[in-house]
Amino acid sequence: MKFKLFKKKSTPQYRRYTRSKVGNVIYFSILFLAGAFTVLPLVYCIVTSFKPLDELLIFPPQFFVKRPTMSNYLALPSLLSKIQVPISRYFFNSIFVAVAGTLLHIIAASLAAFTFSKSKVKGRKALFWIVQIMLLYNSITLAVPRYYIYTKLHLIDTYWVYILPAIPSATGCFLMKQYMDASVPDALMEAARIDGAGVIKMYVSVIMPILKPAWMTMLLLSFQEMWTIIPQGTIFSEQLKTLPQVMSSISAGGIARSGSAMAVTVLLMIPPILVFLISQSNVMETMSTSGIKE
Repeated sequence: MKFKLFKKKSTPQYRRYTRSKVGNVIYFSILFLAGAFTVLPLVYCIVTSFKPLDELLIFPPQFFVKRPTMSNYLALPSLLSKIQVPISRYFFNSIFVAVAGTLLHIIAASLAAFTFSKSKVKGRKALFWIVQIMLLYNSITLAVPRYYIYTKLHLIDTYWVYILPAIPSATGCFLMKQYMDASVPDALMEAARIDGAGVIKMYVSVIMPILKPAWMTMLLLSFQEMWTIIPQGTIFSEQLKTLPQVMSSISAGGIARSGSAMAVTVLLMIPPILVFLISQSNVMETMSTSGIKE
């Protein structure tokens, strides 16, 4: 009697690929060069703000400063002393516009995302397609319709010119909706509904805490945009102008004031940088999650 010998099937061996030390050095070198290239304009702006006038006029221009000075910063009070409105008024306008516009933007975007993601409203998918189509348009293409609306509503020379355009945002609604689809399960909503929570209660106590990375991302993007906003042809009263508007007059003083202009730029960059340092981890989490679905 012949017996057939069957060979035992060997389990497939998976090879694990890892980078060598040379590969790691090349990889991190590329990342370092890319990061240094990105930070280069910021470094140049800071360095130029400490250059004296003779180094600003030298040719060919030099990147680093040889004799740093604080004269460009010390000259700002004298340059701003000629304006009729106190600088504190411009500072208040910038803070008020940035904070109010950012908060209203986050509330509107989160409510819209909550409706598109978790409600049973008919036609919500078609409406969300319209929101995605709105991502193709920028503020320049909407400038004329907006000005027409402002004129009809008598909003020229009011704070609403700053705040009203910042409330609706296709980008904010899209990011929050995508993050909500991936991070808020329907079972959690059902559990909250069984516990007796209404729509407002679920939005405040369940949705918003989970959406913290998303609305922290929108906090950064919206605050940066609102802090540097300069409306064109809609604000004529000096009492309503913001800090970037009055600081831009210093930048228009030619090359002799380029050092002071850079000093102004450095001062205006401080608030957005602080907001970024607070929300950077949430920004990375949101950007990695927003592309999971659809």
